[in-house]
Amino acid sequence: MPRDGARGRERRALAEAIAVSRSALGVSTPNPPVGAVVLDAAGAVVGRGATEAPGGRHAEVVALDAAGESARGGTLVVTLEPCDHHGRTGPCTARALDSGVARVVYAVSDPNPVAAGGAATLRRAGVDVARGDDDEVSAAENGPLRAWLHRQAHGRPFVTWKYAASLDGRVAAADGSSKWITGPDSRRHAHARRQEIDALVVGTGTLTADDPALTARLDHGGLAARQPLRAVMGLTDVPAGAAVRGDDGRFRHLATRDPAEALAMLGDVCHVLVEGGPRLAGAFLAAGLVDEVEAYLAPLVLGDGRPAVSGAGVTTLAGAHGFTLRETTVLSTDIHLRMTARPTEGTR
Repeated sequence: MPRDGARGRERRALAEAIAVSRSALGVSTPNPPVGAVVLDAAGAVVGRGATEAPGGRHAEVVALDAAGESARGGTLVVTLEPCDHHGRTGPCTARALDSGVARVVYAVSDPNPVAAGGAATLRRAGVDVARGDDDEVSAAENGPLRAWLHRQAHGRPFVTWKYAASLDGRVAAADGSSKWITGPDSRRHAHARRQEIDALVVGTGTLTADDPALTARLDHGGLAARQPLRAVMGLTDVPAGAAVRGDDGRFRHLATRDPAEALAMLGDVCHVLVEGGPRLAGAFLAAGLVDEVEAYLAPLVLGDGRPAVSGAGVTTLAGAHGFTLRETTVLSTDIHLRMTARPTEGTR
């Protein structure tokens, strides 16, 4: 085992690897958004990297390529166990062995039976391999890997329901006006989140009312480099001139009213953001398919108007959908809340 000082450097490297892996969100799917950091034999950071788009390099390879010969005798720190199979690229275990690293530290064991086994392969080759402590594993599991791990465990995407509302839960006033309930900081935050998810879904009601583009935009109004797949769910045809269609081929019409079927129609995406109106939100809630809620609350009371959700399948307080508060952020005059669902038997 390394000395306390070396272990401290490894912990810092793993925290950095988790942070680096955020750049793979919205890019790496269906591959996991992994981050890696290489320490040389003296413990200095000499390489870092995140998973590239499918067909590109895995995080370990990006980091080891950056480190070059400085990796020899050093430590590879990675958020997910290095893969041990030939896919579009070769196994990361082989690249690690070729680099000459003496030690590999990883946080999360790979749950994919096709890719798993990397730790054992490295140990058999004489590499010192260690898994992170419980808190390091938890940080990685609840970081950028979260949606990918959910897909591996449940066979469907991780679903976040996002809405912006007044304090009394209204997403539009009685006259239908809704722009803008929340302020520019909330909108900036929401557009940053759009860049990190794989697909964004609205219903045909929202399409008809707002003709949204569903793009991720930068502060100056231009398009961000990373764009989610844009999807409209419902049986109503999407007009040829609808803004959501765009011209980049990243549009999908999910011709169904069944949330589970809609998710299946999205293919191998890992993280879906539901931004539709009250009925779409209610349908996903009633189906037990909301894993997380992101609420942007403005310091306004409208009294009347359109509620944030309807038709959620709840008739009594005991049957309410329960969530656990995970994060609170003040965005100028607004508040952003992130909550995760409390698992209910039979709904996962």
